[in-house]
Amino acid sequence: MKIIDKIQRHREEEERLKWEGTFAEYLDILRERPEVAQTAHSRIYNMIKDAGVVEENGKKRYLFFEGHIFGLEEAVERLVEEYFHSAAKRLDVKKRILLLMGPVSGGKSTLVTLLKRGLEKYSRTDQGAVYAIKGCPMHEDPLHLIPHHMRIDFFNEFGIRIEGNLSPLNMMRLEKDYRGRIEDVLVERIFLSEDRRVGVGTFSPSDPKSQDIADLTGSIDFSTIAEFGSESDPRAYRFDGELNKANRGLMEFQEMLKCDEKFLWHLLSLTQEGNFKAGRFALISADEMIVAHTNEAEYKSFISNKKNEALHSRMIVMPIPYNLKVSEEERIYKKMILESDIADVHIAPHALKIAATFTILTRLKESKKSNVDVLKKMKLYDGQTVEGFNTQDVIELKKEFADEGMNGIDPRYVINRISSAIIRKELTSINALDVLRSIKEGLSQHASISQEDKERYLNYISIARKEYDDMAKKEVQKAFVYSYEESAKTLMDNYLDNVEAYCNKNKLRDPLTGEEMSPDEKLMRSIEEQIGISENAKKAFREEILIRISAYARNGKKFDYHSHDRLREAIQKKLFADLKDVVKITTSTKTPDENQLKKINEVIARLIDEYGYNSTSANDLLKYVGSLLNR
Repeated sequence: MKIIDKIQRHREEEERLKWEGTFAEYLDILRERPEVAQTAHSRIYNMIKDAGVVEENGKKRYLFFEGHIFGLEEAVERLVEEYFHSAAKRLDVKKRILLLMGPVSGGKSTLVTLLKRGLEKYSRTDQGAVYAIKGCPMHEDPLHLIPHHMRIDFFNEFGIRIEGNLSPLNMMRLEKDYRGRIEDVLVERIFLSEDRRVGVGTFSPSDPKSQDIADLTGSIDFSTIAEFGSESDPRAYRFDGELNKANRGLMEFQEMLKCDEKFLWHLLSLTQEGNFKAGRFALISADEMIVAHTNEAEYKSFISNKKNEALHSRMIVMPIPYNLKVSEEERIYKKMILESDIADVHIAPHALKIAATFTILTRLKESKKSNVDVLKKMKLYDGQTVEGFNTQDVIELKKEFADEGMNGIDPRYVINRISSAIIRKELTSINALDVLRSIKEGLSQHASISQEDKERYLNYISIARKEYDDMAKKEVQKAFVYSYEESAKTLMDNYLDNVEAYCNKNKLRDPLTGEEMSPDEKLMRSIEEQIGISENAKKAFREEILIRISAYARNGKKFDYHSHDRLREAIQKKLFADLKDVVKITTSTKTPDENQLKKINEVIARLIDEYGYNSTSANDLLKYVGSLLNR
């Protein structure tokens, strides 16, 4: 569909969604769909829930945040369940400011932006429809028209609780324009929009000497004083502050703790009582969620000031730490690159993973457990199998430091260093070594990194380099194996035949001579030693394999090369070890003969076709691995 056709279809859809009617007609809608009268907090929670919830291992994953927030599942689950869900049930949490506290580039702003854009889209659905008194600058809830003494009767009839009072402007309009006939008051469907300042607001502090409280609460329209005769006439007031315009939805309070005190005190009554003071009027009701964000240093400074106790008691602080999973950090980089002007540059396999490895290491704290180094911890957090550790160990490690992930290198730094390397050297292809080199060069220019941290980070670059060395060797060795999968399967079948004979105390029959022979202990040990299976543990490991084969057979499945991760790893390492000399000679020869050249070209073709390299990065990889094997 062409863009003009899409624009036309969007306009037609907007027209279809519009609705206008009397308050009496609005009540008919409520009878059929009482969810229309939900509070702002409830609407936000239902928006998140309606996008889908997946439960895995007792944990909830909210699809609303998928593809935007990476590696923060636990923080997001806590945020949704402890704040949004509770607030949607009208519990006391609803009367609190949501303060997201975490390091720079940790996802706080992204999370708030998601909620804003989500609300805009959700208000265009049947489930998220919002209705307001027509012509009201605060798009006020029509149910405020119901007098207080009738609200119990209204609840008995509709099952809907009404919170808040009719604003001064709509009170006057009800008397003057509708002569007190509530049922005739016009109601319209509204669509939340930050750009149009409907139900979504943003407040950002500026110079406290020049910024006016009117930015929050609105101001007197002096041009109308002569017409209406008084500053206390609501028609002479502009209800255009952020608190006014964010009514029925969400207001983001950027850098809240940097704000002047006079702005913060207005939030006290708004959060606790659901209203705020503006001009020479009675308290004005507002139904909106206030979300703010700050970093840890500013937050600690804020709570240390005794004058802020009242406001602090009206906050729910949600820590939003950095992601601590390498695989998720890699996804963050891919997303940031796709949104940048370097999306067309070839980034070699493992380059982003190695960058993520370094970044995650800077965010982790050294465990007090003697058998856990920071590299093992990183792999465990990423869901990788580490010998001698299980799921419970990971849980215990996460409990060790409550503030883990609140410090370290941020994603923007890494992307900036990648961009710098590409632009400075005019590269069309970049590999892991280019990335690590650029990250290292940038550490001295990073103003917030202390000398102590710099030394620690240089050590992490070395660790990440060693990880890459292993990956690079494995990648090349793998590419050198002709019909790799077939070779691996043959070796595995041979191993399994010997294991079965060993466990059942049987003999094997030579396929050529037909004579009986004992299980090949040398072959079995040469494979098992690749993954650290000791002489004492070999019997248990072989029995485990046999049990797994039997379990597969009972379920009508065939045990194959992909059925046991550790055995597959052992088979791969054994093949690699057997090929090491071939790889070493071929990659390091400066003047390869015809056969060697043919082999190199085959390997490069395989690296390009099967592993995601281009010709430049594949050649660079071969040269690097050749130098590694010759050290």
